Amino acid sequence: MILFRNIAETMVFAAIGGLTFGLLGMPAGYLSGSILVVAIAALAGRPMRVPTTMMRVLIVLIGISLGAMVTPETLRGMASYPVSIAVMLAATVVISASGTIYLRAVHGWDGLAAYLGSVPGGLSQVMALAVEFKSDVRGIAIVQTVRVMILAIGLPALFTGLGLVEHVAAPARASFDPSQTGELVILVVVSSLAAIVAHRLRLPGGLLFGAMMTSAVLHGTDTLRVVMPWWISYAAMIAFGAVSGARFADTPVRLLLQFTGAAFGAFAVTMAVTAGCAGLVLLLLDIPVAEVMVAYAPGAADAMLLLALALGFDLVYVGTHHLVRIFFVMGAMPFVVRLVARGGDKGPAVPRSPDSIDD
Repeated sequence: MILFRNIAETMVFAAIGGLTFGLLGMPAGYLSGSILVVAIAALAGRPMRVPTTMMRVLIVLIGISLGAMVTPETLRGMASYPVSIAVMLAATVVISASGTIYLRAVHGWDGLAAYLGSVPGGLSQVMALAVEFKSDVRGIAIVQTVRVMILAIGLPALFTGLGLVEHVAAPARASFDPSQTGELVILVVVSSLAAIVAHRLRLPGGLLFGAMMTSAVLHGTDTLRVVMPWWISYAAMIAFGAVSGARFADTPVRLLLQFTGAAFGAFAVTMAVTAGCAGLVLLLLDIPVAEVMVAYAPGAADAMLLLALALGFDLVYVGTHHLVRIFFVMGAMPFVVRLVARGGDKGPAVPRSPDSIDD
């Protein structure tokens, strides 16, 4: 009964934060708001708990939702912008490597945590992998969230100041037709089975990657067109935010300040690399500067797509770049994890709370 009450309290805090940030139109609000409020509650001493089984279900749901972003149009877009995409992939590698080096050398992070904190993927999938790999969720959450917030708020503000756009709309909800319920069942069942198989085979990030790749193949080949109902996707993000936020229990203020400093330092490194690679694309191709900036922004894919829509940019160009980056990062992850594991690289131990999640 106590465990159930703790879980219920955790979900209430997550819902308060996620719904508040989401309805206010904050970047990645449903996830970041949940993380923030649950983290505050955990720091205040409340027993925040999320069962392992629930966490795994949430990871699979997030993977299915990510895979549904793939469409035949985005696949054709990959063939339309080979040079720009190639440079963006190179930028992703350099960002991940330079950010990892920075976090290890300056802040003493271990290799895996430094990589997950630096990789320019979406917030939800990076946090899912951080939890699944039992890495330093607190530090990664702060570094990734700071980057997402700065990009998602800063770029719209920049373009607004330049007079390119007056308002960026709130996130559009995925359109789900009740007549597609049968397709939705097929999508969930097949993707979940693939996730379970990948997990049983001990593939790093198997639950997320298995579900995401299966959903992507089904949507990219136009086998299925159904998308996850918006309320399920948002509920999964809100609940998963609680998984990350709960890990902040018993975190000293000094450690929080260190994480925040690491976040701004890593962001500076990321933006320096991104600016250089985007400049190279502008020299090679005749593409508007603002369009390249939005397509190359390292993270906050949903916010960047909304900004592109408001500005009348080429959504296939912008969406393809963000989608390719996400799948490239997820595909590279198993190899990176094995490399780190083989090296046995472990940095200074960071205190963790045994009550943050049931193992």
